[in-house]
Amino acid sequence: MAKVTIYTRPMCGYCARALRLLNDKGVEFQEIEAGFDRNLKQEMIQRSNGASTFPQIFVGDMHIGGCDEMMALERSGKLDPLLAA
Repeated sequence: MAKVTIYTRPMCGYCARALRLLNDKGVEFQEIEAGFDRNLKQEMIQRSNGASTFPQIFVGDMHIGGCDEMMALERSGKLDPLLAA
């Protein structure tokens, strides 16, 4: 299974929704709480080519976007194959 990294911030509904989907799927992931850490947020922005909203999700080294993009991948049936790679 691919390594999943998700940058989150506290009290973020989109973050909670994305985390819930990953947990429901039994996906192991690294959560990086970057909401109040300037260096971690800068790392997230750099890795995501400028995206500064939370969450930002990576499967391996591939940036898949935020919660909405991950949910769209789920609805289209493309998330599971991506996670299995």
